[in-house]
Amino acid sequence: MQFHYALVDDLLAKEEFERRVEDKIQECGDLVDEMTAALLVVRDLGREHVKIKDLASKASLFSFFGKVTGKSEPREFDRSDGEKGLVATVSVGDEGGEARIVLWDEKAMAVQEIDTGDVLEIIGKPGKRPGDITVLALRKSSCQIECGSDAAATMRAPPVRLDIDVKLLALDEPKTFTRRDGTTSEMVGAAVGDANGTARLVCWDPGLLDELIPGTTLHITGAVDRSRAPLREYSIDEKSTLELSEVSIDVTPTPVSSVVAGRAYSIKGQVIDVLPWKPFKTKNGSFSSVRNIAVGDGTGTIRVVLWGESAERHFFIGDIVSIFNAVARAGRNGEPELSVGRSSSLVTEMEAGDTPVEFEGTIISGREGTFIDNGTVSYLIEGVHPYGREVRVRGRLTGHTIIPEYVEARELDPEAILERFRNPTRQSSTGPPPETGTPKDTHEDNKSDT
Repeated sequence: MQFHYALVDDLLAKEEFERRVEDKIQECGDLVDEMTAALLVVRDLGREHVKIKDLASKASLFSFFGKVTGKSEPREFDRSDGEKGLVATVSVGDEGGEARIVLWDEKAMAVQEIDTGDVLEIIGKPGKRPGDITVLALRKSSCQIECGSDAAATMRAPPVRLDIDVKLLALDEPKTFTRRDGTTSEMVGAAVGDANGTARLVCWDPGLLDELIPGTTLHITGAVDRSRAPLREYSIDEKSTLELSEVSIDVTPTPVSSVVAGRAYSIKGQVIDVLPWKPFKTKNGSFSSVRNIAVGDGTGTIRVVLWGESAERHFFIGDIVSIFNAVARAGRNGEPELSVGRSSSLVTEMEAGDTPVEFEGTIISGREGTFIDNGTVSYLIEGVHPYGREVRVRGRLTGHTIIPEYVEARELDPEAILERFRNPTRQSSTGPPPETGTPKDTHEDNKSDT
């Protein structure tokens, strides 16, 4: 009922719409269901469904039925504010014609639940391009539609599935999306390499990539080529299969000095400058983040613009980073810069696994966050900890960050603190890790100051 109320919510309140639906059911002697009654109420209010051939005459909002004749998988694109978006298209037809409906961002995920031959009930408005319909809401319908000859002639062929051999270079964290029916699922992005360079791999069935690690060579059956210049991209789903391959694939990063605007690149180099990340508000009202770093590889230095979750990660001068599938653009001074967004992957060498750690130091504040410092080495520490407190921490060391499992407050030693100021020489947090091991059990091990 909510679906159909969206067509007339400017004409009457929801309670009045629901009352009219109930009246319509009684008027028809309980011979119609709630959905049919809602359709009849919408028609009585002058907002009945139209045929596809009549969509062009509608100026603002309209509803119609269409049979799916083809679809595209969701693809990422760059907005003018630097944020990433998703878009997918579906071709639908009825007895008199065919239309292309466009689904943006979260709605684009709905195409995973749509198959050729499905009949959709659609609420839409004119799209950005002539003839396109921007979807406001849609759902599957049980009504029958026979597409006419004109629509059949323009039916889009199903995607061609390929067999490819690739080397897995990087795996991103799974991302959750909401299906059209309200349930959630996950997708995983990855960077892969083949004889032609690097490409993006989008997996709509995350189980396919379970227990795989970067460096593995794979033979993929049933991959769909979704490449759009300048990015190469493949997608895989439940119709695809993966198996280990013995094909030798050597992927070489592009030298920084060879990067030019307008193409996608994968590079490897050392972080030589880090600026703080900044939050900003996107055009759709949501919040995101941006950060600039500089990376050099011996052939040159390039500015790298990080968007979204990539911007909020911790970076340190001296980190070795590998960046995959980043698009190069002309910066403010005309020199190329790399944009790392949703279609890119970024890996630092310090991210490979973690180790047990026990460390004592003082909680201090730094540009990158909260640190624990012993006068020689400092590490980021997760969690909320009072600044200035001397603590002993036991946990896991991942890269430059300690993930604490146990934190114990220690008595301050004024003489030790003064000694730190007398001897300012220290190692950066990229220095050797502190001594590791399992500390002795004490009766206070279950206490925490976090």
